[in-house]
Amino acid sequence: MPSKINLIHGDCMTAMAKMPDKAYDLAICDPPYNIVSQQKRGIGSRIDPTGKMNDWNNIKPTKEYFNHLFRISKFQIIWGANNFVLPESEYFIVWDKHQTVDNFASAELAYTNCRMPAKVFRYSIHRMMNDQKKIHPTQKPVALYKWLLKNYAKPSDKILDSHGGSMSIAIACWDMGHDLDLYEIDKDYFEAGKRRLENHQRQQVLF
Repeated sequence: MPSKINLIHGDCMTAMAKMPDKAYDLAICDPPYNIVSQQKRGIGSRIDPTGKMNDWNNIKPTKEYFNHLFRISKFQIIWGANNFVLPESEYFIVWDKHQTVDNFASAELAYTNCRMPAKVFRYSIHRMMNDQKKIHPTQKPVALYKWLLKNYAKPSDKILDSHGGSMSIAIACWDMGHDLDLYEIDKDYFEAGKRRLENHQRQQVLF
């Protein structure tokens, strides 16, 4: 059966507040974590391909966001885990980026409560930049999301992404047959991500 990919341009907080408990089997999210402040502290820089750094990137999710996220999903994978106060878990995920630029992070850490020993996904950020046109400052490779779905999701799982960004996860869910509800509050990123998914879907039909 074809997957059902629902792309919603809107505030995930408004939507989550109205959702029933455990509406999703798995939430895979990459929330903002004060990127601009990190740049000011000299921790690194990220290029925004739209030519702007949108205001929502400056703000960490509130405690209310995480309360809703844990209420409406059975399991979670949350990127940027080292930037948030999250429940204790002995499980975690590492993306080893094979980064060769000194002032950029060599890896990213994700929190999860999926009951699986710690895993490392090794995929070069430089390979991603060659394979994918970058449309979002925190864009992650489609291959990463396919690996997450293969290892942490069951075929029938319904997936939530509260911060869709470049929509790499939407492409992965489409290819692997997972139903997905994805929220993106920024209009420019939403439209760019939607076009990216639609272009991918058209290519799949052609070939």
